[in-house]
Amino acid sequence: MHAWNPMSGHLIQLIAAAIFAIALLHTFTAKQFERLSHRFPRHAGLFHMLGEVEIVFGFWAIVLVLVMALVGGGDEALAYAESRNYTEPLFVFVVMVIAASRPVLQSVRWVVSTLARVVPVPTPLASAWLGLAAVPLLGSFITEPAAMTIAAMMLAPQIFRPQMPEGVKYLALGTLFVNVSIGGTLTSYAAPPVLMVAATWQWDSAFMLATFGWKAALAVILNATVCTAVLRRHLQPTSAPSVEGGQQAGVPLTVVAVHLVLLAGVVLFAHHPVVFLGLFLMFLGFTQAYERHQSPLIIKEALLVGFFLAGLVVLGGMQQWWLQPIVSSLEPLALFLGSLGLTAVTDNAALTYLGSLIAGISDESKYMLVAGAVAGGGLTVIANAPNPAGVALLKSGFADETVGAGGLLLGAAGPTLIAAAAFLLL
Repeated sequence: MHAWNPMSGHLIQLIAAAIFAIALLHTFTAKQFERLSHRFPRHAGLFHMLGEVEIVFGFWAIVLVLVMALVGGGDEALAYAESRNYTEPLFVFVVMVIAASRPVLQSVRWVVSTLARVVPVPTPLASAWLGLAAVPLLGSFITEPAAMTIAAMMLAPQIFRPQMPEGVKYLALGTLFVNVSIGGTLTSYAAPPVLMVAATWQWDSAFMLATFGWKAALAVILNATVCTAVLRRHLQPTSAPSVEGGQQAGVPLTVVAVHLVLLAGVVLFAHHPVVFLGLFLMFLGFTQAYERHQSPLIIKEALLVGFFLAGLVVLGGMQQWWLQPIVSSLEPLALFLGSLGLTAVTDNAALTYLGSLIAGISDESKYMLVAGAVAGGGLTVIANAPNPAGVALLKSGFADETVGAGGLLLGAAGPTLIAAAAFLLL
């Protein structure tokens, strides 16, 4: 089978760019498909499927591969699909399922509720603030997808419920997405856009903490504080139950320990799918053996997120021909603003990866590229790899059980400005 050269076919590149643009448009109109499912009940299943944001990029990636097979031949299309790296989609799938398991969530909620009772403010307010600030910062150590999953599961019953005003929910969602995106910059391995450049540019965790991390932490705290102040009047007087389904029965410490060890192993070997998939199979076996201490695993939600990210890998791999010239031609400040804007229409890790390929890029430009990419990571569902996980877990609390792209953009605008100001001015 001959190798795929992404620069070989100009026609394929143009087609891929057009399909990518259609996929982006589809993400912004997903809510309309949900409404069509109610208007045309005979085809409700099809419209409901097309209204799932997580389906969008996987669906259009399949279309792209089929078109490539028609234009360039089946072998060439297959070679391209197999040339992509699917480690990140696989990792996000695995870490979502383990991080959302009942023993892990119960232990995190216990820590959060203990801290919330100590803080001299009402417990619901403290819980919301910790979910929007402390957990995203924890993402620097347990990876951003795990932090997103834990924060979403914690905040869902308290904030993302039908009775909460839609505007407030979008503000909370935008704040969570931005905080997770910038909250992973305290280390060199947790945020996908940082990971793409860390080895090439020799950025270690000490450099990240000194250059990005403290600024990000201040922005995360400010964003969470502002959002919690807005939420204050709407929070329920009692905190959410400690485990799913309202059950209060505790999980044995040995079961919790096994889950945490397996989660730590998956995080440690995040770039080695053979290892973390093996650990995941052990996890599945363990949950079957001790089923009485488990809640239903979020296999479906995690698979949809993995499908979304795999589709983004396939579609994004064909956009280098127009993205890289833009990135390489901009001056540092323009690069920051350009990176911030481009992140809304492409995964921020793909953007920084393209920057890492530019020879002779200055240190200032490196900083501006990554700062813009992580600051803009909450603007859209596709801007940052963990965002689809958050949408999958929280969308049931929104009208029509879908997250509108326009609402997310507005909700994330304020937190994004605070993050951008922190990286530019501090």
